[in-house]
Amino acid sequence: MNRDDVDWAGYFPAVVTPFTESGALDPTTMHALINQYAERGMHGVAVNGTCGEWFSQSVDERKTVAETAVAAAAGRMRVLIGCTSNTVENVAELARHALDAGADGVLVSPPPYIKLFPNEVVAWYEEISAAVQGPIVVYNWPHGTGIDIDSDLADRLADIDSVVAIKDSTPNVDQFFETSRRVRDRVRVFGPYMSARGVEVLRTEGGDGTVGGGSLFGSPDPQFWENYWAGDFDAMERYAAVQDQLFPKLWLPGGWAGIYGGYQSQLKALMHMLDQPAGHVRRPRLPVSDPAALDAMRAVLVDEGLLNSTARHA
Repeated sequence: MNRDDVDWAGYFPAVVTPFTESGALDPTTMHALINQYAERGMHGVAVNGTCGEWFSQSVDERKTVAETAVAAAAGRMRVLIGCTSNTVENVAELARHALDAGADGVLVSPPPYIKLFPNEVVAWYEEISAAVQGPIVVYNWPHGTGIDIDSDLADRLADIDSVVAIKDSTPNVDQFFETSRRVRDRVRVFGPYMSARGVEVLRTEGGDGTVGGGSLFGSPDPQFWENYWAGDFDAMERYAAVQDQLFPKLWLPGGWAGIYGGYQSQLKALMHMLDQPAGHVRRPRLPVSDPAALDAMRAVLVDEGLLNSTARHA
């Protein structure tokens, strides 16, 4: 398999997993969120990645989340299911279940905590490829795995059978664009193209898509890619300018955490302000509850035109 065996492209929200206030899995709210994403024109969703708090779920819960996402999408957009774990056997069990449930592909990072060496990373994905035999997305998540898949290593991973894409969340932007140049002939690349620099790279070299934390903007997120495919770079530049301005007001450099709380905690708080189904976080994550922090986040949304001014005091 390679990039030509899948049609994945555009904007894929990284989907939060809603929990109730008491910490129970909330499939009803998740179904509503996936449905909202489909109605807003998303090209796909990435489920049970970092935003999805997979690390707080049992195996059975992760399978329920996968089934819920596929059912809610109902063929209207592509569904990628995160299957990261600490052993190939666990990854393979989750991946085979996701594909059997109707997912289009699976998303797998190197195992967290272990800090594999490059040869070990290659062996990890080779073993998963042999065990799963379905479309695999390499997920480079340095903050969670302790390693950064650089361009040389990505080049090696792109040759593994069943690896058809990479979601690259490196904080090193120069490295990301070098990786994009190196591997796009073989795998689809998802990363920070929705920026001023990204637009220029799309104009001159090309790119495939972005898997972003939720979708605060809604329909304008997939529209960015529709504009790209239509060649409307002026519209893309206007949107990228807004994104470049918003990001540092809410997220720490590298996008691994919010200024006001954990990534999932802050994202869910923002989603609630925007009337998006989000549910609650599950421990060990704690919600953003400080009134001053919540007011500051509302003010950012108001200033960026995502929320009307009356919501500042709602």
